[in-house]
Amino acid sequence: MRFGKLIILVPLAGLFGCETLTAPQGEDPVLARLAELERRLESIERVVQNRSLVDLTQQVASLERGVAGLQGDTETLIYNATTTAERQRDLYADLDERIQSLEARLEARVGMLEGGTPAPGELPVPGGTDRDNYQAAFELLKDQRYEPAAMAFRQFLVRYPDSDLADNAQYWLAESYYVTGQFEDALAAFKVVVDDYPRSRKVPDALLKMGYCNYELERWDAARAALDQVRADYPETTAARLASQRLQRMDGEGV
Repeated sequence: MRFGKLIILVPLAGLFGCETLTAPQGEDPVLARLAELERRLESIERVVQNRSLVDLTQQVASLERGVAGLQGDTETLIYNATTTAERQRDLYADLDERIQSLEARLEARVGMLEGGTPAPGELPVPGGTDRDNYQAAFELLKDQRYEPAAMAFRQFLVRYPDSDLADNAQYWLAESYYVTGQFEDALAAFKVVVDDYPRSRKVPDALLKMGYCNYELERWDAARAALDQVRADYPETTAARLASQRLQRMDGEGV
């Protein structure tokens, strides 16, 4: 390419004449001019090449930053997707457990409404929690189905002896005996509440009912002892007020 330029420029030198160019003696002014142009062209080409290299480097760096950003976004999306999937599994498991518990309670409730009773040695809600079975037994008691209720409370205490509801279950077991006139059994069951669950809120009521049971069994001294204990130990309770009423009744009856 550069030799082509040289061939074109040499005839031009002859056209303009030697007087148009001034050059040192013995040096062809056309060749000198061409050499200068050649040097300038090479300089420009180097600048262009260097500039292209800088631009290319900058573009590569920009692309690398973009790739790094995309990689970070991808890792974040993967983490979020994994976390969301785990959270959804936990929620599903919890929901499934709650639905099963509700279904078990519903089945037990329907069975009780239809007159069904738990089989001996079987919980009212076999697949339910201690609270489910306690509630089922209590529903039997509220429906005045005292024998099935007593059976359900007895099985509850066998299956869940450490439940937070054990003291209540023991009390209502005793109550199911009391309302059916089984005063000896009721007296023994109420005593278990007092002896085994001394911190239970049912203790004042259990003591009161022990007084009532002894009254029904005509054990006057034992009845007075229980009722007096209620008034002495739990003076500000409803049980103490009822104990006072029963003692007044006993005074009126002369027993």
